[in-house]
Amino acid sequence: MASPGHRLTMLVTLTLNGEPREFDVRPSDRLLDVLRRNGYTGAKWGCEEGSCGFCTVIVDGEAVKSCLRPAASVDGAEVETIEGLGEQDDLHPIQQAFVDHNALQCGFCIPGMIMRTKALLDENPDPDREEIRAALSDNLCRCTGYEKILDAVEDAAERLRPAVAADGGRKAPDRGANHDDSVYGGESR
Repeated sequence: MASPGHRLTMLVTLTLNGEPREFDVRPSDRLLDVLRRNGYTGAKWGCEEGSCGFCTVIVDGEAVKSCLRPAASVDGAEVETIEGLGEQDDLHPIQQAFVDHNALQCGFCIPGMIMRTKALLDENPDPDREEIRAALSDNLCRCTGYEKILDAVEDAAERLRPAVAADGGRKAPDRGANHDDSVYGGESR
């Protein structure tokens, strides 16, 4: 039994969607508990045993099931959730591909699917269909039948690929009218 004044929580410091954050966590808290308790509700409670992938987030570049990850284990980590990807009126290319391919029905599994897709494409920007299938195998969807999801991931990979110039080089991003291109080997404007 804890003595009066003894804290039953610990402070966890992490980077969440690019922002430094601190959370008081109990020893029994899972990452999913802490995220949802603090308003990050995109990751969903599903099976609570790591079988469905509805709770998938990215920790230090790796897709993880937040229902299994102890919250204390992410101290010092970089955590990405669906809330950090895009806004309703400015979707991330992965989110837009899912919408454009009707790769969502009820939407319950989609945040986890999208986060697993992001982790895949960050690691392998040009996966073939079997690599996509393997990467998503830990995430269940009961509505779509998966083909539309696979199509969406292929499209998202294409959208995220850098454009290639006609001469085979990479197209430089548009840096605006006032940018000095001489540092990039071009003429100043």
